[in-house]
Amino acid sequence: MTNVGEMLESLKLLSDKSRLTILTLLREQELCVCDIVEILETTQPNVSQHLKKLKTGGLINETKRRQWVYYSLNLADKPYLNDLLAHLPSMKDRINALNTQSCD
Repeated sequence: MTNVGEMLESLKLLSDKSRLTILTLLREQELCVCDIVEILETTQPNVSQHLKKLKTGGLINETKRRQWVYYSLNLADKPYLNDLLAHLPSMKDRINALNTQSCD
């Protein structure tokens, strides 16, 4: 069971628009850094900093494939965040609009 302190730390991470958007994107599917950079229209170092914070906070997983790292949600022990993300708008259209060659 999650305690109030753990919930507070998780919610603090989501108080940033970019990090909340990243989790909303990852709710749809796993993505690599280059995909997230393209969708957020920001720099790779900026996205990497947000991903590092989310990973340190235990909210995402990373999997290395060839030279790319792919990120996915890690919320199995945080059902309150799944409920929160379920109320956010879908990002499917932004993911579908990706340049499919961006990570190749």
